[in-house]
Amino acid sequence: MSDAVLPLLIAVPLLAATIPLLAGLWFDRAGWPVAMGTSLLVASLAGWLTWAVSPWSATESQRLVHELAGYPAPYGIELVGDGLSAVLALLISVVAVAVLIYGRTTGPQSNAFYSGYLLLTGGLLGMALTGDLFNLFVFLEIVGLVSYALIASNDDGLAAYGALKYLFLGTTGASLYLIGVGYAFVATGTLNMGDMAAELATVGYGDPLVQAAFGFILVGFMLKIAIFPLHTWQPDAYTYAPDTVTAYISALVSTTAAYALIRIAYDVFTVDFFAANPLITDAVLLVASISIVVGSLLALLQTEIKRVFAYSSVAQFGMILAAIGLNSETALFGAVIHLVGHGLMKAALFMGAGILSTAYNATTISDYAGLAKREPITSGMMAITGLALVGIPPSVGTLGKWFIALGAIEEGSWSVAAVIFVSTLLTLTYVGRLIETLYFNQPADNMAEKTTTSTDTDDTTDPVADDGSAGDNDSVADDSSMVADGGAASPVATERLIVVVILALSTVALFAAADPLNALLDPVFGRFFA
Repeated sequence: MSDAVLPLLIAVPLLAATIPLLAGLWFDRAGWPVAMGTSLLVASLAGWLTWAVSPWSATESQRLVHELAGYPAPYGIELVGDGLSAVLALLISVVAVAVLIYGRTTGPQSNAFYSGYLLLTGGLLGMALTGDLFNLFVFLEIVGLVSYALIASNDDGLAAYGALKYLFLGTTGASLYLIGVGYAFVATGTLNMGDMAAELATVGYGDPLVQAAFGFILVGFMLKIAIFPLHTWQPDAYTYAPDTVTAYISALVSTTAAYALIRIAYDVFTVDFFAANPLITDAVLLVASISIVVGSLLALLQTEIKRVFAYSSVAQFGMILAAIGLNSETALFGAVIHLVGHGLMKAALFMGAGILSTAYNATTISDYAGLAKREPITSGMMAITGLALVGIPPSVGTLGKWFIALGAIEEGSWSVAAVIFVSTLLTLTYVGRLIETLYFNQPADNMAEKTTTSTDTDDTTDPVADDGSAGDNDSVADDSSMVADGGAASPVATERLIVVVILALSTVALFAAADPLNALLDPVFGRFFA
C-alpha cells in the first residue's frame, strides 16, 4: 500500500460522507452503519500507517510522502506520514469509532448528522497528514464549519448561541492563521512545509515579515485551541452541544489544532526561530502559564460538570503551549503524550457525564450526590479518568505532565514547572470534589431517573432529522446494563458503558507506552532538534 494510505485516510471519510445523505432518500437510518463501517476502515488504515512508520517495519526512513496527482513540491501538495502524524491519525480514528458506539442509542440519529460526522473525521485527518500550509487552512475550515453545525444540532437557543460564538471566534482564528501563512508565503515564495523551512533559514528568522507570520499563526491557533484569554467559545460550545458531539470535539478538535501548531513551530519555523527570538519564546511561556493557572481556577469555580471539564481543557492545553515554547525535546515529548492522553481522558469524562445526564438529569456537581451507588461503573470510570487528569500514577496524565515539567527544569524554566505543580493541585481539588460528591454525599430527595420517553431529548434533538429519522430519542431502557442500588435496572445502554470503561482504562494502560512512543517519535524529534 505504501504512501497510498495517506490520501486514502482522508478521501475515504470525505467521500463516504455523501452516502448517508443519498441513502437517506430510501433508508431512514442508513447513517450509523455507513459511519461505523467507514470509521472502522479508517482505523485499520491508521493502524497500518502507524506500523509502516514505526521502527519495527521495513520502511527505512520511517516517513511516507505522497505527492497528490504526481506534482512534486513546491508546486504540488504533499501528504506526510511520520511517527507524529501517525499517532494523531490513530487517535482520531479510535475516538471516532468509540464515539459512534457511544452515540448509537442516543444520537443525534439523522443521516445528515452522520454525514457531518464523517466530514469532521476527514477534515481532522487532513490536518494531521498535510504537508502544505494552505491545504492545512482548507482542512481547518472544514473542521470548523462542520463543528459549528454539529454543535447547533441540539435544537435549542443555547446550542445556537454556542455554535454562533464558536463560529465568530473560530473564523477569526482561521483568518489570522491565513494572514500569517500569507506573510510566510511573501517571505519565502512557497507553501510546502519542507521548502518553507529551508527558505526561512535563508530569509532570516529575525526578519519582521517572518516574525509577523509566526505571530499571526500562533494567535490564530491559540483561538482554535482555546488558550486563555481566547478561550471563551469553548465552555459554551462544550456545554450546549449534544453529549455525543461534545465527546468528539473535546477529544479531537483542539487536540488536532495543537498538533498543527507543533508541526508548524518545529517543522517549518524550527528551533532556530525560537533561539533567534527569545522575546517570542518568553511571551509564549507567559501566556501558557497564565492559561494553565486561570483555566484551573475557572474549572474550580464551576458547578456545571461540562463547564468544569471545558475550563480544565484551557489549563491542559496551556501545558501543551508551554511545551512548545520551551524548545525542549523532553517537553515536546511530554506534549505529544499529553495530547493523546488528554484526548482519551476528555472523551471518557464527557461520555460519563452524558450517561449520568441522560439517565438522571444530572448536569451539576451537586446532582452527582450519591450516584456512585446507582451507577458504580460509570462513577468508577469517571473517578479513574479524573485522577489520570490530575496526573496520579500510573496514568498517561502522569507521563505528560512529568515530561513537560522535566523539560522546563532542563531549560531552567522553574516557573513553568511551578505553574504545572500548582495546576495539578487545583485539578486535584475539583476532581476530588467530584469524587467526594459521587461517593460520599447523600443524593437529593428529588433525584429521579428520566423516563424512557424523555431520554436525552433536551440534549440531542437534531433539527436536521427531516430525512425520516426520529432525531436522537432512541430508548435505552430495554438495553439495561446492570442492577443498581435497590434492585432497579440501570437505564444505561451496555455499549455506552463498555466504551467508557475501555477509554478510562486506556488512560491507565498508556502509562506503559512511553518507550514504544519514544521509539516511534525519535526520528521526528531527531529532525526537529537536529
